[in-house]
Amino acid sequence: MPELLEWICGVDEAGRGPLAGSVVAAAVVLDPERPIHGLKDSKKLSAKVREDLYEIIIRDAKAWCIAEASPSEIDEFNILQATMLAMKRAIEGLEKSLGRLPDKALIDGNRCPKVNIDMEAIVKGDSKVQAISAASILAKVTRDRDMQVLHDKYPMYGFNQHMGYPTPVHFAALKEFGPCPEHRRSFSPVREVLELKFI
Repeated sequence: MPELLEWICGVDEAGRGPLAGSVVAAAVVLDPERPIHGLKDSKKLSAKVREDLYEIIIRDAKAWCIAEASPSEIDEFNILQATMLAMKRAIEGLEKSLGRLPDKALIDGNRCPKVNIDMEAIVKGDSKVQAISAASILAKVTRDRDMQVLHDKYPMYGFNQHMGYPTPVHFAALKEFGPCPEHRRSFSPVREVLELKFI
């Protein structure tokens, strides 16, 4: 009986810092027979290159999964726990295409989600490990697309410009219009606006 290949996934997230929208995680198992050139930390790539690589990754990777934790889950559990939840969902989602969980997960950062496989946290992993770079690209592109959808729904906040991050434009819109349902109410700038409205 042939020995099973060892499958190692890279995992990264996008959207821990914004005041609105979900936190998005991705897990990717690369195919050594279909190398993908140009993989690096998504923050070091232009939006166009990220979009192009996104299409190549979902076409050529051995397996990939993208998962999210919603603003309400962020408010319920806190951003760290919600990030771990999104990562756990992404890793466990690989089972659908692999037929089993990967053997190991390499996680960008210094913490690992609770999944019953071998785990390793790698600080700045998105610039050191290609599978983590691929995951960072899938997470970032997905989240940017999500924020464009939110912009179409709530154009007054300018989500297509700042992607929900705390910028002067975003603060001004928050003060003028108050939070929308996609804002993270547990984050202090949003909470402060809510408190002002009820004084």
